[in-house]
Amino acid sequence: MNLLEFPLDWQTCTYVMGIINITADSFSGDGLLKQNDRVEAAVNQARQFVRDGAHILDVGGESTRPGASPVSAEEEMERVLPVIEALATQGLNVPISIDTYKASVAEVALEAGAHWVNDIWGLRADPNMAVVAARHKAPVILMHNRSKPAQFELQQRLGGVYVGAEYENLIEDVNRELMESVQVALTAGLPRSHIILDPGIGFGKTIEQNLYLINHLDRISELGYPVLLGPSRKYFIGHTLNLPADERVEGTAAAVSVGIQRGANIIRVHDVKTMSRVAAMTDAIIHCREVT
Repeated sequence: MNLLEFPLDWQTCTYVMGIINITADSFSGDGLLKQNDRVEAAVNQARQFVRDGAHILDVGGESTRPGASPVSAEEEMERVLPVIEALATQGLNVPISIDTYKASVAEVALEAGAHWVNDIWGLRADPNMAVVAARHKAPVILMHNRSKPAQFELQQRLGGVYVGAEYENLIEDVNRELMESVQVALTAGLPRSHIILDPGIGFGKTIEQNLYLINHLDRISELGYPVLLGPSRKYFIGHTLNLPADERVEGTAAAVSVGIQRGANIIRVHDVKTMSRVAAMTDAIIHCREVT
């Protein structure tokens, strides 16, 4: 799949990625796993997201919140594959992204109808992920991540350099490690046009570091790749405003608007209708030509 299959103009429009969680323990409380018919629920949510302005759908089967229980590749496939297969038949005309760091899950998801891979470990967790993405010509979202994985085996694979280490210089360290992930992708044969960067808001950063990253997102954009920003309902908003996850829509809107001003090309959100409007209004202000 080529990005041109779904034309994206990074210069004039911010794209909205709607989050579809096939989990029971999502921090945001929107997991669909406990629904009686999670496939039907996911399809209904996806269709509503597209009506509300989503340009991309991101399907995930494992919660990435701190303390979440790890999910095996087999269980993750069981959760996401029926959903992706169903979405692929809906004629939604938007890319479907598989949110996973496991190459085996990405492989079957791409075969089932997914188009993109969203890897929260930036191709570091599974040495086969870059190869799978390249073989399918799938665009990849490479996220920066210094959080501590729940699985000891994954901690060992990642090593101590990227897990829980302190930053010498936040922006420089994030950029350097993102570019290391980029090099993994390029070495595997992915073209530059298929690479999107995500600074990893909420993943191994303090509250202050998250706020700083959003306000200096232009430094990530300077790397020359499209940038995805995912602040939706996250803890740094809850801490700043002293609000639970289901009351963080205004804080998310502020983060989204500033992020777009600083160069975000894609926003990954739960509240698609509201954030689509925030993005459209922010885009209108930023790109409005001088009037007389």
